[in-house]
Amino acid sequence: MGVKEVVGVSPSNALRLLHPMHTVLVSCVGKSGKPNIITLAWAMPTSINPPLVAISVAPRRHSHSLIEESKEFVVNIPTMEILNETFLCGSISGRDHDKFKEANLTPSPAKKVKTPIIKECVAHLECKLHSQFTAGDHTIFVGEIVEAYANKDAFNDTYNIKEAKMIFHLGGNEFATLEPKVLKPKT
Repeated sequence: MGVKEVVGVSPSNALRLLHPMHTVLVSCVGKSGKPNIITLAWAMPTSINPPLVAISVAPRRHSHSLIEESKEFVVNIPTMEILNETFLCGSISGRDHDKFKEANLTPSPAKKVKTPIIKECVAHLECKLHSQFTAGDHTIFVGEIVEAYANKDAFNDTYNIKEAKMIFHLGGNEFATLEPKVLKPKT
């Protein structure tokens, strides 16, 4: 391995060095009962016991107030089959738009929370709000997973990446998926 040239990255763009990031659709509903969807690439597991997942949402986002009101949300896992719908949900505000209707996505009853799941997604993590805290210009919502399920063809202990072409955000308007090839390190 030779010495490689290094390029500077501005602090405001440094987070893109962590991309590609798994893209999710978070559904939520507030006191009004109107469900909403927010597209996020900032989601991550934070604990196995209890099972916790964290999402990062800017306070100016409509979904922020809905999650605070209901104290729950669902992390839905989209695939490349609904890339355009996923992008649309991240491009318009639920304050002014019915994202389910405009993206032609189907709200379906969840098993343990009032927030609907997105039927077209391959997996769902139903969450009750465990905690939240401010982190700079975003709020980290930590949800305890109270129910989780996936399409049988898409998941069996791990994702079948030939069947479920996951969406990964590269930055801006660019997305990618995994090559349907599984590699294992030499042991």
